Amino acid sequence: MDSSAPILVPPSRLSPSFARSSTDLERARDLARIKVVATALLAFSVVVAFAARLLASRHWSLSYVAAWAEAAAVGGLADWYAVVALFRHPCAIPLPHTAIISSNRERIAESFGDFVEEQFLAPDPIEQKLKSVDFAAAGADWLADEERSLSLSRFALRLLPQALSAVEETGLQSFMAQHVVEQIEALELAPLGAKLISALVDDQRHQRIFDEILIGLDRLLRDEQTQEAAREKIRGELPSLFNLFRADAYVLRRLVTLISNFIHEAQSDPDHALRRDFDRFVQDFVEKLDSSPEYADRAEMLKRELLARPEIRDLAEDLWLSVRRFLEKDAQSENSVLEFHLGRFLTDLGRKLAQEPRLRAEINAGMVKVLQTFVQSQKREIARFITDQIRSWDIDQMVNIIELNIGRDLQYIRLNGTFIGGLAGLGLYVVQHGLGLH
Repeated sequence: MDSSAPILVPPSRLSPSFARSSTDLERARDLARIKVVATALLAFSVVVAFAARLLASRHWSLSYVAAWAEAAAVGGLADWYAVVALFRHPCAIPLPHTAIISSNRERIAESFGDFVEEQFLAPDPIEQKLKSVDFAAAGADWLADEERSLSLSRFALRLLPQALSAVEETGLQSFMAQHVVEQIEALELAPLGAKLISALVDDQRHQRIFDEILIGLDRLLRDEQTQEAAREKIRGELPSLFNLFRADAYVLRRLVTLISNFIHEAQSDPDHALRRDFDRFVQDFVEKLDSSPEYADRAEMLKRELLARPEIRDLAEDLWLSVRRFLEKDAQSENSVLEFHLGRFLTDLGRKLAQEPRLRAEINAGMVKVLQTFVQSQKREIARFITDQIRSWDIDQMVNIIELNIGRDLQYIRLNGTFIGGLAGLGLYVVQHGLGLH
């Protein structure tokens, strides 16, 4: 009578992936047992109803038993029909509104997908769940472990040669180089140079540059080759008579001494006239660089000429090749310098991050925002994926899975329906008998 009996067959009837779980096997055995009990109770009610009705004339109490058994049989049969109709056609008869799950798979798939999208992936629950996760602390704890950081750096460096080859093979290198050139070409050098030099002037760093210039000039004056060249120039300008008395050497010594003294005075005096002249020169140059169209045109012309030179392109290519060779060689080395320093950097990063609650809070807030944005942008795709998966399931296996998980409770409904139906029938019979309506 119980057409839901296919679940009683051995679990091997189910697909291998479905029958593999020990929990599912236990559920199948529990469901089989409760089905036997519910079906036995229904059959018992039917037998008792027939027997009591046939023997009712022999004793007045059998009519009450017959009323209970008949109502119990009707209640149990009705609940059996309802439970079976949920999964299959009762007695394999395709009655209307039976095999509800099988007949409505499309609607169930759509409804479940919509439910996941609208309820499970709603913005507020997702945000609350993401906020409860301390991403930064987990990352800091993971990175603070030296072995983990070293393993991560080793893994990254192993992928480095492949990444470099992919950059070249996919044309990404040329694309990036062209993009950089375009950005430089679009850059206005004159205003940028004016701002950079202004920043140096504001911090008085240009005076440090001036100090280096003075040191360089002093070193140049003391250089023997420079002095010999200057002496030759002086000798050529002096009359021959003066040269007989080595006046060129005297003039050179005096000239070097005067210039050196002047340089030393400028070095030791922060308010030296030469420094003020240098300040005025720099400020005047910044103003012209920032406002003069002529200076701007010269800067642009210099930039274009520089970018057009093949030496620059060759230098960039040589630089790329040198960097690539170094990275590949270091990545293959047993004592990789990059691996050691990258691992130590990651470890220090994890430890410092653990000591910065404000930074961790900002990272967590950023992670919540990024992940929430991703989920909200993809939740329609997630729901569609779930819907498509339900549609692709084997319908018999789908029914078996659902029945296996909720079937035990449904069989208890059958039991309750049998008992409650019997009590209701008995109560109605008592009322009827009491009112003399029998």
